[in-house]
Amino acid sequence: MEDMNEYVQQRLDKLNAIKEIGIEPYGRRFDKPATIEAMFKELKEGDSVQTAGRITALREHGKSSFFDLRDASSRIQVYVKADILGKDIYNNIFKRLDIGDILGVKGKLFKTHTGEITINAEEITILAKGLRPLPEKWHGLKDVDTRYRQRYVDLIVNEEVRKVFQVRSRIISKIREMLDKKGFLEVETPMMQSMAGGAAGEPFKTHHNALDIDLYLRLAPELYLKRLLVGGFDKVYELNRNFRNEGISVRHNPEFTMIEIYEAYSDCAGMMQLTEEIFNYTANDVLGTNKIKFGEELIDLTPPWPRWSFAEEIKKKFDINPDDSSEAWIKKLQAKGVDFKAKDITRSQIANIITEMLEPETGARPIFVIDLFAELCPLAKRKKDNPLLTDRFELFMGGMEIANAYSELNDPIEQKKRFEEQLIGQEGVKKIDEDFVRALEYGMPPAGGLGIGIDRMVMLFANQPSIRDVILFPQLKPEA
Repeated sequence: MEDMNEYVQQRLDKLNAIKEIGIEPYGRRFDKPATIEAMFKELKEGDSVQTAGRITALREHGKSSFFDLRDASSRIQVYVKADILGKDIYNNIFKRLDIGDILGVKGKLFKTHTGEITINAEEITILAKGLRPLPEKWHGLKDVDTRYRQRYVDLIVNEEVRKVFQVRSRIISKIREMLDKKGFLEVETPMMQSMAGGAAGEPFKTHHNALDIDLYLRLAPELYLKRLLVGGFDKVYELNRNFRNEGISVRHNPEFTMIEIYEAYSDCAGMMQLTEEIFNYTANDVLGTNKIKFGEELIDLTPPWPRWSFAEEIKKKFDINPDDSSEAWIKKLQAKGVDFKAKDITRSQIANIITEMLEPETGARPIFVIDLFAELCPLAKRKKDNPLLTDRFELFMGGMEIANAYSELNDPIEQKKRFEEQLIGQEGVKKIDEDFVRALEYGMPPAGGLGIGIDRMVMLFANQPSIRDVILFPQLKPEA
């Protein structure tokens, strides 16, 4: 810490020296016609240029110097000579610059004897004086928590990290592009809701002072998007932020991004096809291939993707049938060594325990998990040939659940019954979303609904092992 304070003091001394000669060290608007990358493509040797960026390397040679200037797109070398810039400016301003400072430059392009395109600086403008030194190499900032907490430093010095978030932006852009081409309407629904619904999970609670009511940050936008199907919008989607007051892990962040898509007159099978299209369309554009390298696996996105029956696998492993009683489920699981600590446990809670124990092993192919028990989804239609199962899938890829979809339940009487069954065994005062049931009573067309976890999708495409590596500012404990 003492060394850091010393470096900061050195920079403060330079800052004050610059101020004393009447130079503003935190500049104002600077005209930057194009990115550095675009400048390389558009201009040639001898052209006058004007650009700006951060100094990332500095090499002094007496009365002349070279430094690297970087922006979000690329870097370029700049040559500074006292005779051209002016000795006063060179000695009193340039000599007081450091790696990390942000600078505007005007000059002409030329090639050095090594053939590198370089700006021969004729003017420099200080735009921001950095007071903290950057790590010279990324191994100088080993602590992972510090990388996430000081993401701004991470982005400055680590090009690979910047690429991850550029990939994230392109993924979102391509998904939007594809859905827009298909005639879907992008919408926005409330993030603060009077009832926490649309998904299972513990909500974040807040209070609205003017209305004097408690509100919840949304678990999912599902029930509002279905209201729009009732209202006559046949194809809608929302790129949404959801909030769940639960644990943090390499796959979970309390604030996360999903895209939810609803299409009237479609169903679960239609959502399967749409999912395959979204992943292939996006991968071919963003990665240039429909083969995703994730960890040690090369995941082939070529459709159709295989199906994996949850009901069949549960039967094989535990001899459990969907029409068994809750007591039978418990006995069969206990026989396999499962310990039930809670005395009173609902059928849906048991079904969730079973689900967590039996995730499919994914490898070179994405897998649609189908034939899920009806207890696991109160908002999905039951299968026509087996009402104990739902017309639903969960998509697993790279060992993670990536997406979830089903044929939407549009029977208001059945929906209310399902909601009431959900309340059994729940503590505290629980309410049914009566307005959603009322909306269904006006008539909602049969539809397919799909939710894709954007953060996990980016993990796959960018080959990142942790969700924190694909969220710019993941949730962390406060600094001590």
